[in-house]
Amino acid sequence: MAALTNLLDLEPAGLLRWCGDLGEKPFRAKQLQRWIHQFGESDFSAMTDLAKSLREKLDAHAIIAAPAVISDHTSADGTRKWLLDVGNGNAVETVFIPEENRGTLCVSTQAGCAVNCRFCSTGKQGFSRNLSVGEIIGQLWLAETLLRRAKGVPQGPKGERQITNVVMMGMGEPLLNYEPTVAALKLMLDDNAYGLSRRRVTLSTSGVVPMIDKLAGDCAVALAVSLHASNDKLRDELVPLNRKYPLRELLAACKRYLEFAPRDFVTFEYCMLDGVNDSDTHARELLALVADVPCKFNLIPFNPFPESGLKRSNNARIKAFAQILMDAGVVTTVRKTRGDDIDAACGQLAGEVQDRTRVQERMQKMSAYQEKYGKDFGRIVEIPG
Repeated sequence: MAALTNLLDLEPAGLLRWCGDLGEKPFRAKQLQRWIHQFGESDFSAMTDLAKSLREKLDAHAIIAAPAVISDHTSADGTRKWLLDVGNGNAVETVFIPEENRGTLCVSTQAGCAVNCRFCSTGKQGFSRNLSVGEIIGQLWLAETLLRRAKGVPQGPKGERQITNVVMMGMGEPLLNYEPTVAALKLMLDDNAYGLSRRRVTLSTSGVVPMIDKLAGDCAVALAVSLHASNDKLRDELVPLNRKYPLRELLAACKRYLEFAPRDFVTFEYCMLDGVNDSDTHARELLALVADVPCKFNLIPFNPFPESGLKRSNNARIKAFAQILMDAGVVTTVRKTRGDDIDAACGQLAGEVQDRTRVQERMQKMSAYQEKYGKDFGRIVEIPG
């Protein structure tokens, strides 16, 4: 028996091809896409304007399945966090941040993260695997459905949209899971799905330079770059990816991206770490570094966790740092900490995902292989399992 196709895994062109393989006309793909993504419908029998013969084909060949909810927590400030099961002991987190004039969903693209930034608790849990298209877009599909249900808002294009903005700032590095991420972006932007503007979808990257260039041509949305340091020596320590793609290459890629971007600036994210990257000297170094890159800065108060050995810059230091940037004419904001009482704040998305990525198991295997092979250990390309 052939496996059922999860239709959440199909971006617009893919769904069109799939319907064609069923012998259906192109307009059926658009109808189906609207039912799935605008109405949040997973029951084919409820898709009343589809021919009965098509609904029977869908029952036989397809499913609509988002990741299952393991837990659902709401913060005192209204922030809502879901822990989602993505199979084989892996879980990811998705966070909704309500504001007066918009609702922002923070989406994950990987189970865990391989970049291992020093100040990010998600990176400390290690990396398990990339998410599929359905697991990425399924977070938006599920959150919009649950949020509407909680407010009694009708499903469909006439119901008030609860999620107006999406940021790919959750677990994982989006550009290290490129194809599924771009497919999910295309669904977010498609008028027969979520119809979000490119300005309202932001992808955050730690600086995978070749993929920034590729994204510019494939699906240029708003770009945020996790900068966090004003020189290569410091960034090598905080963001290990910098050793492969140093600041000079990263900033050049940002300038190239702006030729295609929906906004005329790049947002640089900067986590404020007490005594590490928050001095007046660091601020002035930043100004010199980004002098020819149209940008704004988003300063992020660090959310401490024990393994980091780092502390949050105090409010006065953050304010003084921001003032140096603003006095030089650079738009600078300080991110308001949201959802920290449910571990949903920036850099905290690891919380309940304890040891689900088999990091300890892999480390134990590595130690065993090192003991067995001694000096030849470095020649081993991959540890089984």
